[in-house]
Amino acid sequence: MSVVRRKSWTARARERAVGALPPEKLLPDSQPSYMSSWIYVFGVLTLTALIVIIASGSILALKGPGWWHFTGIGLFFNSIHMWSVELFFFFMVIHLWGKYWMAAWRGGRARVWITGAVTFLVAVPCALSGYVSQQNFDAQWISTQAKDAMNASGIGAFWNLMNFGQMYSYHVFLLPLAVVALVIAHVLLVRKHGIVPPFELSEAQAKPASGAGPAPDSGSGGAS
Repeated sequence: MSVVRRKSWTARARERAVGALPPEKLLPDSQPSYMSSWIYVFGVLTLTALIVIIASGSILALKGPGWWHFTGIGLFFNSIHMWSVELFFFFMVIHLWGKYWMAAWRGGRARVWITGAVTFLVAVPCALSGYVSQQNFDAQWISTQAKDAMNASGIGAFWNLMNFGQMYSYHVFLLPLAVVALVIAHVLLVRKHGIVPPFELSEAQAKPASGAGPAPDSGSGGAS
């Protein structure tokens, strides 16, 4: 009597992962020609800025406020962290709006667009919690001015800008973890579905202008 061996959960998970994202899609060796666009460069620059944010922020978290306010090297890393955050939002907004006007949700790519947009929304409170965690006069001013808006919106009960411990925990652990998870999901979805192709021209747009003459022949084989 033959014995049928059941697959383990690890084998089933591996098969599902490979089926959802084959290696040729996860690490492709070629990309379509229309990927040669600056809008995708800004996406890569956003990822680069995020890496610098995590690296510099980890050093600041390990050393503490006394180090980043009163030592030269601490001020240096504090500046790197701040400017990488500024560049992160600058690059991300350009990439986000560029993909919006390109209608990046076409062709079953709705989740690709949604994860990118939600990443921006989660990054905003992450940056706010960082500003109020600086332990300086700027942090005090921002927290006291913003707390009324939080209370008026009804979230002041669990988002207390005057509570340094809560804001520091949100900024160092909870919100960055959410941002990184969303970015990973976004990149994996891009690998799975591919980048969105450009809009197709209509027949009227594709026709040459009157008087311009016939379009030059692009090959000896004629039209394809």
